Amino acid sequence: MLFGKLLPREGNFFKMFDQHAERIVEAAHAFAQLVAHYNDLHLREKYNQDVDNAERAADRVTHEVNKSIHKTFITPIDREQIHSLINTMDDVADLIQDSAETMALYDVRHMTVEISRLTDLSVKCCERLRDAVHLLEKIAEPAVAEAALKTCEEIDRLESDADRVMRAAMSKLFREEPDVREVIKLKAIYELLETITDKCEDVANIIEGIVLENS
Repeated sequence: MLFGKLLPREGNFFKMFDQHAERIVEAAHAFAQLVAHYNDLHLREKYNQDVDNAERAADRVTHEVNKSIHKTFITPIDREQIHSLINTMDDVADLIQDSAETMALYDVRHMTVEISRLTDLSVKCCERLRDAVHLLEKIAEPAVAEAALKTCEEIDRLESDADRVMRAAMSKLFREEPDVREVIKLKAIYELLETITDKCEDVANIIEGIVLENS
């Protein structure tokens, strides 16, 4: 028994990364549907629940990865990289859930064009994140490593787009919205949605580091 515990094991970290990334995309798509069908109270509740379910599933994967780090003798990449990657990915899922919850808590009455645009950019960032994560297992292959880095660059560009949309949204909000309560509500939503893309960029930066160190 003791000998078996000492044998080198790599675990299924890449598989778990993929699973978590899929849950992020599920949450992002559910949130996008929530925004698209916001005026339908029944569908709003349904998609809120879908976001929660995806976030909880992502939490379970994060827990499993963090537990596996301590049980695995040999890991396929640096332990600190594994820890940083999965926990930063989990931050993305948390922020999507936070955005949905904030809309409900603040009793946001209607969606704006800016919310829709930021949501679309967030979904695209999450999809590119999933694509980059999926490539990690084969980054020893030069073509795959290059593809992963290009995908990370796409995430960076999307984050910059989201930053520009948020700045324009804030400017319009403070110039045109007379209701102070609406200003407070929408400002919080805009900032949360832009933070989703920020956090996706953080994941991309971690992936870039992994690729450069291991390819």
